[in-house]
Amino acid sequence: MSIDLGPYLSAVPEIVVARLRGARRVLAASHENPDADTLGAALGVVGLVESLGGAADPVCTDPVPSLYEFLPGMERFRTDPDPAATYDLVVVLDCGSLDRIGQVSVRQADLFTRLPRVVIDHHASNDAAGEADWIDPRAAATCEMVALLAARLGVDPATGDGALAANLMAGIVMDTATFAHPNATPRTLMVSAWLIAAGAPLSDISRRLYRSKPEAQLRLFGRILDRLESADNGRIVWSSVTDADFAETGAERAHSEGLIDLLSQAETAEVAILFKEAGPTETRVSVRTRPGGVDATVLTGRFGGGGHARAAGATVAAPLADARPAVLAEATRLAAAVSR
Repeated sequence: MSIDLGPYLSAVPEIVVARLRGARRVLAASHENPDADTLGAALGVVGLVESLGGAADPVCTDPVPSLYEFLPGMERFRTDPDPAATYDLVVVLDCGSLDRIGQVSVRQADLFTRLPRVVIDHHASNDAAGEADWIDPRAAATCEMVALLAARLGVDPATGDGALAANLMAGIVMDTATFAHPNATPRTLMVSAWLIAAGAPLSDISRRLYRSKPEAQLRLFGRILDRLESADNGRIVWSSVTDADFAETGAERAHSEGLIDLLSQAETAEVAILFKEAGPTETRVSVRTRPGGVDATVLTGRFGGGGHARAAGATVAAPLADARPAVLAEATRLAAAVSR
């Protein structure tokens, strides 16, 4: 089966193609607290570089969550670059801002500052403006963009016994919730068809990411759903997850993935919010909003965050008890302007 991505390849900037073709040793950096999109995109870039005859290392400041260990190549991730490597390019994947790379970019500040850079990201709030920074908010996932880059470079998505196609498919599945979110466009579906034709196991990836959960994760979900609260006649819904929840259920941090999507299923909610305790002085906030209503990037932007119009996040420099009322007040103000 032949899938033609030709009509979409003009979206890939020439300078991004040139830098990937010219690089001999690449550092592919994902964001902290990684998900399938940033991990899949980083491994995708590694696969592209190696197909072109170069070498590459994927790096993430945090360990890969066990949820994603079924994907090929996840064991290759390092928490710091190889000190013996002579890198000539850094590619930053799925980071809405450069500080999302996390502490590895602080520990290796000279390396990240000195090297030529490519940014590949789909967050609308990303204001990166380097000459090789490719920001495309139309993309459902950064993995969609890396797939287009693969096609533009002429790399077979079946590369690595199908690893390239599988990893890129995982990022698209995660960021579209298996094509349920409105960010899935005709281009997203064409790219996905191209990956499936190359052997990407869509059904297995979807099952593992969305329909297969360890008991500890189910216990965590039950606890957080039982804590659900609402205001403004159900137009605002929220819940919170604390350090104690993870300790008492035995769940991992990555097991909180999917909770915000459950909250967003509330029938009358304009805004759904999940507050995550991130230590004594920080709270992470995940937001989902309904189409035609509150722009999630406006809400999270008030607290230094960003993302997409329907899905965004922020880290608030305040403990959970203080962050929650501040964010809820802003959400209520924005929801009040929505009429249906």
